[in-house]
Amino acid sequence: MLVQEAQREVRTVFVGGFWGQLVSSALWLSSAACGTWVTPRAAIFSLVLSGIFIFPVTQLLLRLTGRPASLTSANPLRNLAMQIAFTLPLSMLLLVPVTAFRLNWFYPALMVLVGAHYLPFTFLYGMRMFVPLCAVLIGGGVVIALYFSESFSLGGWIGGVALFIFAWIGRASVQTELRGEEG
Repeated sequence: MLVQEAQREVRTVFVGGFWGQLVSSALWLSSAACGTWVTPRAAIFSLVLSGIFIFPVTQLLLRLTGRPASLTSANPLRNLAMQIAFTLPLSMLLLVPVTAFRLNWFYPALMVLVGAHYLPFTFLYGMRMFVPLCAVLIGGGVVIALYFSESFSLGGWIGGVALFIFAWIGRASVQTELRGEEG
């Protein structure tokens, strides 16, 4: 299997990252709501704990839509996808000292980590749209930390909306690609 074929399978199976980003977006927005109307502690716990379920819920949604939920064993990018997935939970340990130092840096720091996590998706999916998503999350996280850190939840709202928008961009991109191959 050539790299382009492997990337195409990743794009089509995971619909350009649509379901994973949509699930992530919902969790970020729910967490931001907790941070706005409950407590920062509730927001942090809700996002960190619910984040464990992003992959299983994504798999469930793929299956419910009747789509394949995994890459073929012949796909050489299969292991890369798993390695990329594990970078985020491992790097989230950095949130402990950052949040201990300044609670309101939780979402901005997580935006930077998630943004960096999405950069290798550019190769994995063969989709350039992950570069601007990475830039929005990392740049937004830095700007919020430096200039808007009086708000605890702002990064949660912006991160959630960014993931929601890019989920639909990825989906539309894959649908356009598939329609072009049919016609």
